[in-house]
Amino acid sequence: MLTEQSLDRLVPIENATMPNRSVIEWDKDDIDELKMMKVDVLALGMLSALRRCFELINPMRGTTYELATIPPDCSDTYDMICEADTIGVFQIESRAQMSMLPRLRPRKYYDLVVEVAIVRPGPIEGGMVHPYLKNRQLPPGQAKCPPGLEDALERTCGVPIFQEQVMQVAMIAAGFSAGEADQLRRAMAAWKRPGVLEKYYDKIINGMRERGYERDFAESIFRQIKGFSSYGFPESHAASFALLTYVSCWFKHHEPAAFLCALLNSQPLGFYSPSQLVQDARRHKVEVRAIDVNHSHHDSTLEPRTGQARMPVSVDLGPPVPPKRDQPAVRLGLHMVGGLSREAALRIEAARAEALFAHPQDLAHRARLTQADAA
Repeated sequence: MLTEQSLDRLVPIENATMPNRSVIEWDKDDIDELKMMKVDVLALGMLSALRRCFELINPMRGTTYELATIPPDCSDTYDMICEADTIGVFQIESRAQMSMLPRLRPRKYYDLVVEVAIVRPGPIEGGMVHPYLKNRQLPPGQAKCPPGLEDALERTCGVPIFQEQVMQVAMIAAGFSAGEADQLRRAMAAWKRPGVLEKYYDKIINGMRERGYERDFAESIFRQIKGFSSYGFPESHAASFALLTYVSCWFKHHEPAAFLCALLNSQPLGFYSPSQLVQDARRHKVEVRAIDVNHSHHDSTLEPRTGQARMPVSVDLGPPVPPKRDQPAVRLGLHMVGGLSREAALRIEAARAEALFAHPQDLAHRARLTQADAA
């Protein structure tokens, strides 16, 4: 319950373009100004893909894995991540992320938290990437944090990467109260409104100078804060995303067949097309079998592996990698046939249960296929 009375008594509501959806006509920033409750509810396709991975793997392996029980700190998984072999995984599959992975070289969970957050417009525009990578290479014991800011910045090598750290720096180094720091956070979130942050310039610079910080350092902190106003991650957000990143990488490394199958059944998802995902899986020695009306279900499925030849690879995605243990084959589903309706695919499954199809006419007749089914 968000309101004491019907929502349409408080705000104007209209039908959205999408069927059975409604939208509030007011701008989200106006809602903020009115101090009304506003919650972002986002859907993540990778959650569906990982659920499908668990549903495929647990019965096959006799395990009871879930998000919280996937083995942590797998060195082989982190080796794969450091090599930027991350097509199809969560958050670190883009070209920008792939170029960062061999430089940052994540080896533990918190490294992934940083990786997820640092390749964003905010940290990049704020000039935080190169200082972080440089400080990360410093030997133990060598100072990485400005004096007095260890509590705020030590965990990220002296560089503010998360929104919470910017608020901490403002309070510690510039004398902001907790309320003023929260107002600064709100100003950073209002990045579409130019000039919102400029009113904090004098307070940040003068507050840091009064506390003994050099002007150049104070100016660099303000530039980083302005960078965050373009798009910066809260640490809690990055930590949640990093868990999905690690688990998706673990599946890609240890169970590539199930991972591919789950990704195909969760489309649309991520940066890569189904064709690219299939080609990458073949490079990892996953046997991918063609769509076949006598074997394929609506969804893609796993099948026991035999000596059947793999489909040809049409794009070179790099050198092959060693095969994983007893991987099943992936049978592409009827859902990947362009234009074929779900209802027609289910009719094909039902008709095939009686007997395999002998020829195309037999298929069309028994599955009651018409031109409308390919619309």
